[in-house]
Parts: sequence; C-alpha cells; structure tokens
Amino acid sequence: MEKMKLRKKYKELRKNLSEEVIDEKSLDIANKSLELDLWDYQYYHLFLPIVKQKEIDTSYILNILQGKDKHVLVSKSDFKTNTMKHYLLTDATRFIVNEYGIPEPEDGIEIDSEKIDVVFIPLLAYDLKGNRIGYGKGFYDRFLSECKKEVIKVGLSFFDPEEKDIHINDTDVALNYCISDTNTYKY
Repeated sequence: MEKMKLRKKYKELRKNLSEEVIDEKSLDIANKSLELDLWDYQYYHLFLPIVKQKEIDTSYILNILQGKDKHVLVSKSDFKTNTMKHYLLTDATRFIVNEYGIPEPEDGIEIDSEKIDVVFIPLLAYDLKGNRIGYGKGFYDRFLSECKKEVIKVGLSFFDPEEKDIHINDTDVALNYCISDTNTYKY
C-alpha cells in the first residue's frame, strides 16, 4: 500500500483516540513487552512521545527499564541532516520540547549507536513482514543503519498490522518485533 495514504489513515485513526484510550493501550503495550526475550541487555533506546501526534506513552516502558537497572538512551534530532544523537538518561537530564513537539535532552553523555542493544521504535503503520513507516523523514532508518547488525528493533503501535505489504525502499529497515495492545508480532 502507498505510504502517503497509510500515513494519512493512521494519523486520522490516532486523532480519534481519547487520552484515556491512549493511556490504557500504552500500558497494555508495555505489559506485552515483558513477554519478549529482550531484557538481558544493557543499552536500550526509547523514544519519547510527541503528545500532539498522540504517540504511545512510553513512560510505562521507561519505568520497566529503570526498574531493571538498564541504561536508557533518548535522542536529540538534527533536522538539517535528519540524523539523531543519543544521550544517556540520568537523574540530571533536562528536557526541552522542540518545535515539532519532540521532548529532547538539552545535553548529556552522548552514546554511540553501536553500543545500543534494543531500540523501541515509533511508527504510523507496519505490515505482516515487519516493514514500517513513520513520518517520512528517515530518521529511524538512518539511525538503525548505524547500529550493530544484531540490534533488536521493536516497533510500538496502537493498531494491528496492514494485511497488504507496505512498499519499501532500499534504505528502509525492518522490525524484529512489533507490539500492539492486543498482539506481539515476531519477524
């Protein structure tokens, strides 16, 4: 299916979700993540939600990671190069919300992408083969191509996958898992 149509469809579906439903589904997704075999690593990259886009509230996954004493990394985006830098989340991390509504660390201890073991990935849509689409700037595809080959890529979605394959490009990086509030998909 065409990416632009899917972006429009899933933005509209999200727009119709209430805060209560987002909260319930986000908690269900976090609980489903505990069923995966990915908790024996050290470095976990976690996106922080863009509230105005009604993204998944990842604070529940953050609580799990902190409870397990994992190193949590958060990103800062460079919209000139469409790249991200990754910073270790500490008690001293201060956040600012950028012009796109993305909470980002002001500064901190930068960690190389090669160290990251697991990446939780935002997305708009995905299919039964693990192909995903985001907002179309390629930030995550670029980032994932910089990670070690065996990095575990976990998509998070409020919705089930598209039945039809999503058209992909050579630079698109597929998921290893995707978690919705009702199912976990392994690729």
